Amino acid sequence: MASIQKNPAWRKVRQIFNDIHLWMGIASGLILFVVCLSGTIYTFSTEIQEMLEPAKYKVHVPAGAERLPAETLIARVQDSLGKVTVNSITIPAEAGRVYQVNVKKAEKTEGQQAQGRGDRGTTYLVDPYTAEIKGTPKGAGSDFFMVMFRLHRWLLLDTEIGRPIVGWATVVFALLVITGLVIWFPQHLKAWKQGLRIRFSGNWKRINHDLHNTLGFYSSILLLIMALTGLTWSFTWYRTGLNKMLGVHKPEGAAKERPLLSAPPKDSAAVPLPIAALLAVADQQLPYTGEYRIMLPAKSTATVQLSKARTGFFAPAAGDRLQLDQYSGAVLQKEIFRDKPLNERIAASFKALHVGNVYGTFSKILYFIACLFATSLPVTGTLIWINKLRKKPARKKKPVAVMLEAQ
Repeated sequence: MASIQKNPAWRKVRQIFNDIHLWMGIASGLILFVVCLSGTIYTFSTEIQEMLEPAKYKVHVPAGAERLPAETLIARVQDSLGKVTVNSITIPAEAGRVYQVNVKKAEKTEGQQAQGRGDRGTTYLVDPYTAEIKGTPKGAGSDFFMVMFRLHRWLLLDTEIGRPIVGWATVVFALLVITGLVIWFPQHLKAWKQGLRIRFSGNWKRINHDLHNTLGFYSSILLLIMALTGLTWSFTWYRTGLNKMLGVHKPEGAAKERPLLSAPPKDSAAVPLPIAALLAVADQQLPYTGEYRIMLPAKSTATVQLSKARTGFFAPAAGDRLQLDQYSGAVLQKEIFRDKPLNERIAASFKALHVGNVYGTFSKILYFIACLFATSLPVTGTLIWINKLRKKPARKKKPVAVMLEAQ
């Protein structure tokens, strides 16, 4: 079998890709190192913060005790915090974990109304057995991880400056992955194994070269997914184009779907169903163990929106959704994620595909390893470039040495 190396056209193409890879890597190496390192550190931010303050997230389960009704917890939270409106409540599948109750101030200041602040509300961690408010998710480590987040997204700069810098560096990163795969392709078809292993028996230059090539190859697919999904937060035109390609783009100003409504009973004394009854309906529709997030209706005609996500080491990030009539519990809409068309599932999974929790802890571990490899690539690539620069003078002197020996 003829080797690829003997093909002049392939050698030229490979050299072009090698030059592109080299100079793009040199130009963006420092930025990519910072972005990849901060992304690696941020991967398990939630898990690390829970480890730092386990008492906030886990509760003692009294023998034979049952969790208080959600309405009781909501009432006690409102009594403790004053004039607040409860937006949602998150009910974990695990009995020993806290509930999360999201609230908004009943009255905003004029400054908040003008700037649109406070729309997301504040989340409180509540013991489901005692209704004790144990704090908020913000605690030990949260400031550090927020710095890592801003470093990853904006390099700690103003968003209008940092976002495009990181965005174009990410474009370069995607091109580096593609050109790196072309360069990695073995010059001899029989040399596949050589590009798949690291020869630690060689000198440090050989080891460094193998680390760059092999680790880059093994992590290339995940790194390309991270880059292509990450660009949706950097450029509006990219996000719009990607949504159009997937067929899920909704033009600005397009008519919105009419919201589903609950049907208030004619009896004015009728009250909404308790949350326990709504959960019983949801369990029938979604018969698996998972975590519920319940969006409470803000109006008498609004629906109750529930989302349910599986939990576990391999649990997918995407959840299923229901809309229920708040008075009768009738199912007005049911969305099962796996039943959606592929294009809609991809579009709805941009964040999960970028941060790595698309398949729970399992995929987060894979992403963490890939990010760790990506952080090393600018370092090993720079060392390869420096070593090549040192070799050039020696190559120029070689013909002179040969002439002297001939004399």
